Amino acid sequence: MNNYEERVNIYSQVSEEIKGLSELCLNNLRIDSDLYGQYEVKRGLRDINGKGVLAGLTDVSKIQSYIVEDGDMIPCEGKLYYQGVDVEDIVSGFIKEKRFGYEETIYLLLFGQLPKKDELERLKGILSNYRLSLPTHFVRDIILKAPSKDMMNTLQRSILTLYAYDAKADDTSVPNVLRQCLQLISVVPLLSVYGYQAYSHYHDGNSLFIHSPQPNLSTAENILYVLRPDRKYTELEARILDLALVLHAEHGGGNNSTFTTHVVSSSGTDTYSSMAASLGSLKGPKHGGANIKVTKMFADMKENVKDWEDDDEIKAYLMKLVDKQAFDRAGLIYGMGHAVYSISDPRAKVFKGFVEKLSIEKGMEKEYALYTNVERLAPEVIAEKRKIYKGVSANVDFYSGFVYQMLGLPSELFTPLFAVARMAGWSAHRLEELINEGKIIRPAYKAVKKGQEYIPIDER
Repeated sequence: MNNYEERVNIYSQVSEEIKGLSELCLNNLRIDSDLYGQYEVKRGLRDINGKGVLAGLTDVSKIQSYIVEDGDMIPCEGKLYYQGVDVEDIVSGFIKEKRFGYEETIYLLLFGQLPKKDELERLKGILSNYRLSLPTHFVRDIILKAPSKDMMNTLQRSILTLYAYDAKADDTSVPNVLRQCLQLISVVPLLSVYGYQAYSHYHDGNSLFIHSPQPNLSTAENILYVLRPDRKYTELEARILDLALVLHAEHGGGNNSTFTTHVVSSSGTDTYSSMAASLGSLKGPKHGGANIKVTKMFADMKENVKDWEDDDEIKAYLMKLVDKQAFDRAGLIYGMGHAVYSISDPRAKVFKGFVEKLSIEKGMEKEYALYTNVERLAPEVIAEKRKIYKGVSANVDFYSGFVYQMLGLPSELFTPLFAVARMAGWSAHRLEELINEGKIIRPAYKAVKKGQEYIPIDER
């Protein structure tokens, strides 16, 4: 064991004394769950139907999951709009014209309108220049010398360290924040890949190679070019990764990490601290880590379901999942259901057709068929086993992990790729928060603990 490993082990040990103290936390910090109903507290800032508490206004994006008829909320096919433009139309546009769409999506989210050709080219040039401008020796000194097993941790540390390289780090004027956001949008893909390569080298003994990005490539192309030893990729691979970035770029102001962007930005702090905070939120398995859970669940399913075309056998396994008898025994079918959507998640609907094309190129049609069978059967199982207040459908995480697997991407990069895409949305929301000069966000919490008298220490 080297000195680094020894220090890590010592630091992470939980002593018996700490275990004893933790019992005090469990005994004295637990709140009676009935009190939430008594005081009408909407836990998770959501009502019983999953509708979020209105906490702000935004133009950046809109999610539609129901229509109102005669005062009643009627579930409908899910829709997602970026700055008022239907995401399905955005995707249809760049797919039809056979071009990459993430850079256009960045422009739309940040500036509120679709770019003309020359405007899009100027933005691409700015992003390319920033992508090539990582500080000298930054990768060596910050990433390679302290590799982490978690790439989200690497991203947070790297972004916070970039603060030290910025002479105007605390300047929250719109031009400066826009500059910082565009720089981070450009370099976060590199920081993610380089962080993985450092970890893979030092912890797994794999060969270390650091490829520089190419100025003429899109964000999606550069990710594959920098990540792969031979720098090679197919056109379909790059276009599907680009599509994944577009579909993950933004999802309303109420999701956990974007709300974090608003909360932290409202305090007046710097861009680097705001983005690091949002990354910390996205790292959570209840948010950005869901696609990893989906792929692990399917790995377990493949081992326990012999016939992937047998509905009864698949359904029996799904029943065990819901009954906490299979996989991680959490009672969840990962990738099914969403806090907002009920009938359909438009991102999953758009993704699905392209996933099928990739499965054919990769010779994984049987795996794709298993996914579609689970997507079809899971709502039936959940409806039988659970009291639900809205419909259940596949969400974008259901297919994204499968796509990343087919692209040969390591699971360590699944959540960072979510972050790479969402940098565009977080940036738009940070600018929106600063431009509209809102108050510092401070929701109310009701204190429910009964009072207790102070007793001198010698009398306790």
